[in-house]
Amino acid sequence: MRKWMAPFALAVVAAGLIAGFAAASQPPTDNKTFVYAIALWGDLPYSDAQALTGVPNLIADINSQDVQFSVHDGDLKAGSATAGSQTTTTCADPLYVQALGYFNSFRQPAFFTPGDNDWTDCDRMSNGPFNALERLQHERDTMFSGQYASSSFGQQRMQVEVQTASLCLGTRSSSGTPTFQTPCNENRRWEVHNVMYATFNVQGTCNNLCSSGSKTDPSVGDVGGDPAEEAARNSADIAWLQETFAEAKAHNDAGVMLISQADPGWDASDGTRAPLRNPTTLVETDANADGFHDWLVAVRNAVLDFGKPVAYVNGDSHYFRVDKPLQNANGHRIENFTRVETFGDNQGNGTNEVNWVKVLVDPQSRDVFAFEPEVVPANQP
Repeated sequence: MRKWMAPFALAVVAAGLIAGFAAASQPPTDNKTFVYAIALWGDLPYSDAQALTGVPNLIADINSQDVQFSVHDGDLKAGSATAGSQTTTTCADPLYVQALGYFNSFRQPAFFTPGDNDWTDCDRMSNGPFNALERLQHERDTMFSGQYASSSFGQQRMQVEVQTASLCLGTRSSSGTPTFQTPCNENRRWEVHNVMYATFNVQGTCNNLCSSGSKTDPSVGDVGGDPAEEAARNSADIAWLQETFAEAKAHNDAGVMLISQADPGWDASDGTRAPLRNPTTLVETDANADGFHDWLVAVRNAVLDFGKPVAYVNGDSHYFRVDKPLQNANGHRIENFTRVETFGDNQGNGTNEVNWVKVLVDPQSRDVFAFEPEVVPANQP
């Protein structure tokens, strides 16, 4: 018996050594383990039911799980205010106080990047009206300054890098003038376990290049948006993007996650939820002003140069999905790029769609990020 087992055992050992050598020379595996988890949500709350019940349920659900941090990707309210609402649905100061209350209810660090309903749409009649740029500066002064100047929200705080250069435009005047150069301090960056995260102020409403109003709720004074504001902020966003990837490369990070509000549109597949554009040139094909072309080209160039997994998080369209919509100039799918869109408001369904996305992060895995929809049990009818 021993004479038969010995060569068999040797063969097994040899096979194991060969397998071990082969594994050592292979790229990262795609085993679905994870090192830590994060939470993504946004486009909430849009109604009293969501503000008083849905969002508190969502926060409690996230707090019950082991996550490193959460990020709200913009829109603290609906685009237009709701007459007679119990909670704040205009762009008055209590809106931002309410949001801080939510974010500081998280046990772990919490982050936020502005949405168009928080500022570009504030010049609608129902929302005040307020000057849009003044409301953005109020957000900066309230939510990204003082105790939050270089810190997250939440019961536990995380220190962050901030875009402190005075590259953006601001005003504290209700008329919108005079304007002044100001830091884009809403743009933030932090690193956790060899993965880089960054937020960018990229907005719906053509990135502030078209009017926010409608026939039923017209805007005051922004027929063509604010080209000067958009140009300054877009240049700042691109600079922050390039710095983010340079830092990720210098640190040999395994992946990068970019987080902003707008769904900029990536191709010609779905005009009901985002602008249509040529996927190879990234030029918008409809008649609207295109506030995203230069940003998307910069994102594409950075993703291709980085060569490792990049996740792009946006809200805006209120439709949970995970896809790979970005193509290169030759029309080839860019496989190291994944877009995830968070759940968002559906007022007709009450709290039913007030949910979040869990991201499982493993810097050693091939894809780095894996995405799970988290349906909040307490918000189901």
